[in-house]
Amino acid sequence: MPEGIGSDPCRKARPGRWRVLGHPEGILVYQVRCIVESHGWTEPAVQQTYKIILGRSGAYRRRLNGRTTFSDATSVLLIRPGDEMSVSHPLGCGDSYTCLEIDPTVLAERPDGARWLETSGWEGTSDAPLDLAHGMLVAQFRRGLDRFEMAERLHGFLGGVLGLADGRPEPAGADLQRAVGRRPATQAAHRRLADRAREVLTAGDFSLGLDDVAREVGASPHHLSRVFHRVTGSSLTAYRNRLRVRAVLDTLAEADGRPLRAVAAEHGFADQAHLTRVVRDHVGHPPAHLRRLLAHP
Repeated sequence: MPEGIGSDPCRKARPGRWRVLGHPEGILVYQVRCIVESHGWTEPAVQQTYKIILGRSGAYRRRLNGRTTFSDATSVLLIRPGDEMSVSHPLGCGDSYTCLEIDPTVLAERPDGARWLETSGWEGTSDAPLDLAHGMLVAQFRRGLDRFEMAERLHGFLGGVLGLADGRPEPAGADLQRAVGRRPATQAAHRRLADRAREVLTAGDFSLGLDDVAREVGASPHHLSRVFHRVTGSSLTAYRNRLRVRAVLDTLAEADGRPLRAVAAEHGFADQAHLTRVVRDHVGHPPAHLRRLLAHP
C-alpha cells in the first residue's frame, strides 16, 4: 500500500506518516501517525471533504470550529466540508488514527447519511463493538482485499459509525424484525433485486466493483448489500467469493501451467496471497495443493 512521510490528507493541520489502506468507489481509507513538531497549535485548516477520524493511540487537543476538546484513542470525529480545525500535543506524545474520506454521493445514497449531510458533524467516543469492528477492518485491509469486498465492508462499517453518532445503534435482529412486518410486495421486490444481483455476479466478470453491480440493478450499494443479505442470508462478498472459488477450481483443473498470480488477477483477487487465503477458507486447501489434486495429466 502507498506510504509516505509528509502531510496526510488532513494536510497543513497534522503532519505525519500516513498509509493508504484502500480506495474503493467513493471512500478513501488511510492511517496516520502524527509527528509532533511542536506542542503549540497548528494553523487552522479548513476541511474539504467529509471525514470520519477514529483514534488508535496517543492523545492530542483539537480546536474544531472554535470549540476545544481533548481527543484520545477512544475518540470518534465526523467532519464536514467547511469545518475549521487545528490541533496541539501538549503532552508531548503523538497520536495515530484511521481516517475515512467519504464522497457526499455515498452519503446521499444512505438513509443514515442524511443527518450528516444536512447538519453539523459529531464528536464522541467509540464503544466496544465499534472498537472491534475498527480493528478488524484495518487488519483485513492490510492483509489485502479486492475493491468489491473493500466497498461492502466499508458500507457495513459506516452503518456502525453513523448509528453511534445518531445515538441509535441498530440492535441485533433488527433486520429480522423489519422483515416480519414487511409487506409481501416489498418482500417480492427484494427477492427480485437479490436475484438480479446474482445474475450480474454469475455473468463471470469478477472485475466489477460493488458500485458497478449496484448500478446494474438500479440500487445504491448500501441498499443492495442489506437487501441481498436479508434475502439470501449471505453477504454479496461471500456469494461472489463462492463463485470465484468454483471458477478457480475449474482453472486449476486445466493444468495449463498459468502461475497463481495470473489466476488471481484473472478472477479479480487483490494478489496471490488473497487468492490463497480465500480458497483455503472455502475448501480447506491452498491453490498449489489443489492444482496437484485436480489437474489432469
